[in-house]
Amino acid sequence: MTEKIAGVAIPDSPLAKAATDLIRDTTPPLIFHHSRRVYLFGSLQAAARGLRPDPELLYVAALFHDTGLVAPYRGDGQRFEMDGADHARSFLLAHGLTEGDAGTVWTAIALHTTPEVPYGLAPEIAATTAGVETDVLGLHLTRLTREQIDEVTAAHPRPDFKRQILEAFTDGFRHRPDTTFGTVNADVLEHFVPGFRRTDFVDVIQNSAWPE
Repeated sequence: MTEKIAGVAIPDSPLAKAATDLIRDTTPPLIFHHSRRVYLFGSLQAAARGLRPDPELLYVAALFHDTGLVAPYRGDGQRFEMDGADHARSFLLAHGLTEGDAGTVWTAIALHTTPEVPYGLAPEIAATTAGVETDVLGLHLTRLTREQIDEVTAAHPRPDFKRQILEAFTDGFRHRPDTTFGTVNADVLEHFVPGFRRTDFVDVIQNSAWPE
């Protein structure tokens, strides 16, 4: 029987089950429960916006979206979002999905911390960002009922979530500070890493190699 939480069906295809087992076994409970909430809140927010994302693609995007913060997915040379996106694409291609579907999931994960842009793209991309914005930032909670919120958080609790997710962000990219240029991730390092100074866009322009 298909599991439902707050009226949202949890995909139970072999692909979805494989993704669930993988992420549950290789990431901390913080990431697993947050990722499942992102799927549930993303699905609910999509419905409120009249969007109809493919549940399986949205589910995989949600599960992988923060994997780039932790080993064995975390790298050194690119944004954490792209680490997770790369692993999700490889996972989907290995399970026989098309380049197009894998590309949609890649984009959903790569852009999930980028404001506004995802809402102009495919429903799966928009819904991933909507789920993240709801669970991390508390945006658009008024579009959901109290019952929906309570059911999601009963299934996947978020105790001390604000502190823990900020700690996970800091640990996830403090070793690669240059990758936070131009992103909200720089805010995290500025708050929690002594001596960090964000790269200033204006300074980059004024000090570029072009003669004036």
